[in-house]
Amino acid sequence: MPTTTLYTTQAISTGDGRNGHVRTPDGILEADLTVPKEMGGPGGEQTNPEQLFAAGYAACFHNGLRLIAAGRKTPVPGSTVTAEVSLLSIDDGRFTLAVGLTAHLPGLDQATADQLLRDTHQVCPYSNATRGNIEVTLAATV
Repeated sequence: MPTTTLYTTQAISTGDGRNGHVRTPDGILEADLTVPKEMGGPGGEQTNPEQLFAAGYAACFHNGLRLIAAGRKTPVPGSTVTAEVSLLSIDDGRFTLAVGLTAHLPGLDQATADQLLRDTHQVCPYSNATRGNIEVTLAATV
């Protein structure tokens, strides 16, 4: 199946990885990173890779959800998507992620909200990239 590249971007990590710095070449995104206190780091006001991943997944999934809902003429005003990303340790010293996606869809009935989430999960680029690799759970509140 042929593909068409719609957009390409970069992010550059410098310094000490999780205690370093990330930036995009255009300077739009620039952030210091720190290991969270929960992982034995200093914590503080800096972000971390899991927060950045959660933000990207939430925004991408929300956009897909709104596009699908609009195509079905099912308005979703006031909708939100929360992505909860967990860093997990695997017994053999490896690490993985798990994601919980929760969409709040006021005004929809539960069955419609649940179906909208399942359909969005089939087209969202983040969902397609993670499918079969990490656990992703879906929940809708109305």
